[in-house]
Amino acid sequence: MRKIFIAATNQNDGKTTVSLGIIRNLQQKFGKVGFIKPIGQRYLEEEGLKIDEDSILIEEVCGIKSGLKDMSPIAVEKGFTEKYIAKPDKNNITKQIKDAFRRISKNQDLVVIEGTGHAGVGSVFDHSNATVAKLLGSKVIIISSGGIGRPIDEIILNKALFEKEGVKVLGVIVNKVLPSKFDKINRLVRKGLTRKGVDVLGVLPYDPMLARPTIEQVLEETDFEVLCGKEYLERSVAKVIVAAMEPHDAARYIIEDSLMIISGDRHDMIDIALNCFRDAANKKLKICGIVLTCGITPNKEIMDRLVKAQIPVLLAKSDTYDVATCVHDITVKIRPCDTEKIDAVVKLIKENVDFNKILKGI
Repeated sequence: MRKIFIAATNQNDGKTTVSLGIIRNLQQKFGKVGFIKPIGQRYLEEEGLKIDEDSILIEEVCGIKSGLKDMSPIAVEKGFTEKYIAKPDKNNITKQIKDAFRRISKNQDLVVIEGTGHAGVGSVFDHSNATVAKLLGSKVIIISSGGIGRPIDEIILNKALFEKEGVKVLGVIVNKVLPSKFDKINRLVRKGLTRKGVDVLGVLPYDPMLARPTIEQVLEETDFEVLCGKEYLERSVAKVIVAAMEPHDAARYIIEDSLMIISGDRHDMIDIALNCFRDAANKKLKICGIVLTCGITPNKEIMDRLVKAQIPVLLAKSDTYDVATCVHDITVKIRPCDTEKIDAVVKLIKENVDFNKILKGI
């Protein structure tokens, strides 16, 4: 049975995106492909069990039916680390991971193992990514975000941690490279890593569509409430505009699918938002939604106009600065319902990753 451990140099470098793309592409070659995320830090409650959200995504999108608890044996819930330090039990965690992997890998041709964070994450409870990769006897692919100097430095550091545990690094995939810099970075990062004895398995151009949250995701990650437009929450956000300016200046910054953040008493700015159209013929607004701040709800006349505009309007208690910071810091994760994003990921991986080199290495 073949195994691939997907690691990264940092959180949010794209491990799940790459794992999803690799699985969907290799399902065309191998009859049976399994998945496991031994240690998860972002989890959901499923039938009373704490399951990493990436395992739920892979199960639904890739049709892998191996049992969610086995796909996500260790959930690092709040207080997990403190409890472990107070009363360490390395053998118990090891057993849970090995038992889950044994069940997951049964009758599989290939198992994709997704790590969490960089090579050293998990060391505090004696199960770093490097340790887990060794435990499961897997070679590693490291994912890094686009760039030249910093990614190479981080890749070499992570490679050293894996090799210290006796784990072979199969190669790296450099993710989220800006299209305007793609040719330069693709050429230099390959040359720089080859000098260090590291194979580059792929370089992926940045697709801004994959980083777009929906209004519903903004709502899920915050304590905002819906004032109107609940049926339009699936609209995606291309740009966030903090409208702390004069109304006549605001229109210049509003592009299609903008989410506007404004104080609830800025009726003048709401008026501007409701008069910026993509196409004057069909009167479709450029903005995809509004977040009203400071806990201020506009008067009935304004609210009636917002309802009529058929856009989602959220209300936040915090001030405009805090709301903007909160929205900016949201981590956008692909969900099973994001079919357009999933198709884009599968195509992106297929066109930019050397699968022949991966299969030869494992």
